[in-house]
Amino acid sequence: MMTKLFFILTLIFISAVCTAAEVKEADLAGSWYPDSMVELTNMLDRYLKAANSEKVDGRIFAIISPHAGYQFSGPVAAYGFKLLQAQNMKTVIIIGFSHRKFFDGISIYNTGSWRTPLGEIGIDEKLADSIIAKNPRIRFNPDLFKDENSVEMQIPFIQLSLKDAKVVPIAFGTQDYEDAEILAQALSAVVKNRKDIVIVASTDLSHYHPYEEANSIDKHFITILNHMKAKELYDDAKIGYVELCGLMPVAATLLAAEKLGFDNVKVLKYANSADTFGNKDNVVGYLSAVIYGSNSMKPAEIVQKGDERMLNDSQRERLLQIARESITSFVRDGRRKQFIEKDPVLNKVTGAFVTLHEGGELRGCIGNMVGHGPLYQTVADMAIEAATGDPRFSSLSLEELDKIKIEISVLSPLRKVLSHEEIRIPGHGVLIRCPAGGGVYLPQVATECGWNKEEFLTSLCAHKAGLPPNAWKDPAAELYIFSAEVFGEKGETK
Repeated sequence: MMTKLFFILTLIFISAVCTAAEVKEADLAGSWYPDSMVELTNMLDRYLKAANSEKVDGRIFAIISPHAGYQFSGPVAAYGFKLLQAQNMKTVIIIGFSHRKFFDGISIYNTGSWRTPLGEIGIDEKLADSIIAKNPRIRFNPDLFKDENSVEMQIPFIQLSLKDAKVVPIAFGTQDYEDAEILAQALSAVVKNRKDIVIVASTDLSHYHPYEEANSIDKHFITILNHMKAKELYDDAKIGYVELCGLMPVAATLLAAEKLGFDNVKVLKYANSADTFGNKDNVVGYLSAVIYGSNSMKPAEIVQKGDERMLNDSQRERLLQIARESITSFVRDGRRKQFIEKDPVLNKVTGAFVTLHEGGELRGCIGNMVGHGPLYQTVADMAIEAATGDPRFSSLSLEELDKIKIEISVLSPLRKVLSHEEIRIPGHGVLIRCPAGGGVYLPQVATECGWNKEEFLTSLCAHKAGLPPNAWKDPAAELYIFSAEVFGEKGETK
């Protein structure tokens, strides 16, 4: 009788333990990737060894990784995970989405562990629960993770690259930009004081286009990604200019990165299924990229970018008002209106440019790189010069006063760089000086034109500085970089 009772109690105990520590089995092993531990390990090792990931000089916040069958996307995904192998990451937040089931909101798997042919990997339950607590639209719905490749395909790579890490699997159920903002806010709150967490944003790119067309669509996505413009990405995806199934994972990751000040992105590898396996008739695009920040960033010092602005909203509005009133007074009456400002920020000696647009086209742009007086006075002077002194345009007429839009760029101090390798595009404006001439481009020029670094510097030399196109490569050329806080009338900001 006692033996039977002991046996029953033992079964109850085992059942309770198994329920408390639920293990989710792999759904795609044997189809999307090998179900043999040896075969899977050999495959991923081969991909990782072949990936020549360029190191980044900074703290890694996230990688973007594809999620197709490994024979198709594995060689590309390996580039991001190769970069993570040298990182001491304790938790990987995987942001995927539901290909197959509808769910209004965001689901986080917050209990137990996941098992693949490489063994079990634990869920960081404490971190998962802290994210769930941030918003009622974030909750646990296990159905979204069944047969879901956007999440599962990242797990074996994590197990092999970060052997002691835990995971927090997340899946979007809807394509709602507000949900991306909600998750970004929640992630920034729980990640800001830790440097041992990394995000994996899961997405493939264009689907089932001919080879060249796919490359063209994906190139547009890469341009937006380099600018780190989450809303632009979302809007372009909704009208079909870009294609990525993991729109919400990427948008949420970019928004969270912006909030925490991680402002660098580097594409590690782009290819499509014809490059890795298959023909060129109907291809799927794959990308591996990394989002990172400065090495000097400390967890306690990571703040939202909104707190890093040189000017608050009222100061921006005042400078725009000064620029508008200066132009109006000078064009109408030929007089320079006088201003007296007590705000210490507006009295700093700071460089600034004033740019005028009319009908969406440039109408004048003049600036002072270093400033020779208080900022508000520099803006007043440059506004008049942009309206009347830009040699590329005739002076502004009375009839045009109501047609122009004013944009102001407040500049950081110039910093000389030893090599063009230090220049970040997008991000930096550049001033070049040579014995034969010089010129400057503001940071937003690269963004507006969709240029990479080489295109930006070549145009600066050839079209602005009057130099040979490759003058920026000349060791005798002096290169200076700066950043700009750019804002315009009617709330237009960049």
